[in-house]
Amino acid sequence: MKVSYHGHAVVKVATDEHNILIDPYISENDACDLDAGSVEADVILLTHGHNDHVGDTVEIAKRNDALVVAPNELANYLATKGLNTHPMHIGGKHDFDFGQVKFTQAFHGSAYTEEDGSTVYTGMPAGILLTVNERTIYHVGDTGLFSDLRLIGEMNEIDVAFVPIGDNFTMGPEDALVASDWIDAKYVVPVHYDTFPLIEQDGEAFAESVRTGQGRAMKIGEEMEL
Repeated sequence: MKVSYHGHAVVKVATDEHNILIDPYISENDACDLDAGSVEADVILLTHGHNDHVGDTVEIAKRNDALVVAPNELANYLATKGLNTHPMHIGGKHDFDFGQVKFTQAFHGSAYTEEDGSTVYTGMPAGILLTVNERTIYHVGDTGLFSDLRLIGEMNEIDVAFVPIGDNFTMGPEDALVASDWIDAKYVVPVHYDTFPLIEQDGEAFAESVRTGQGRAMKIGEEMEL
C-alpha cells in the first residue's frame, strides 16, 4: 500500500485494488501536483464541508463513478449533486470492500460556499481513521487541540497520522506536537500548511521536533510504503 501527500490536506492511498483520495482540493490549490481532470479514484473520503477540502470531489467522483464517504449532512448534500455517497457520523465505523472507515471528532466548522456566495451547512467536521490491509491511517482533519486525541491514540494502533500545523484555522505547530504525543503514531506527517501566506509554517522543523514516533515532512507527491 502506498500513501502519498499532495499539498494542503490532500492524501492519496493506493492499494492493488483501490485508489482512495482524502479531501481532494486540487484545481484551486497551486501547491497540488495532481490533475483533477485525470486523477483516478474509486473512493473519496471527506473530513468536512469547507471548499478547501471538498475541492474537486464532484468532478472526480462523477468521472470515476467513485463512492464518496463523508459526514452525514455533507454526504446528503453531495448526493443532490448526483454522487454516490455513504453518510456516516462521528463515532461510527463501517467496513467497505476497500477497508474500514471510522469518523472521529474534530473541533472546527463545516459549511460549503456555493458559487453564488450562499452557504450550505454540512454537519459536524471530523477526522478519519482508515484501516486498510491491517494498517491504520489517521487523517486528523482540521481541528484544534483536544484531549480525546490521547484516547484515540490509546484505542488504535496508528501507523501514520496526518496532523494539521498551519495555525490560525487549525492547530499550530506547538499544539500539533502535543497532539502527536497523544496520537502515538509510528509516523507523523504535517499537513494543512503553506497553501497560502496565512498558514505558512516550517514543516521540516516540525517534523524534527516530533517526540513520539517519527516526524516526516513529506514533499508534494512523495510516497511512503505501508
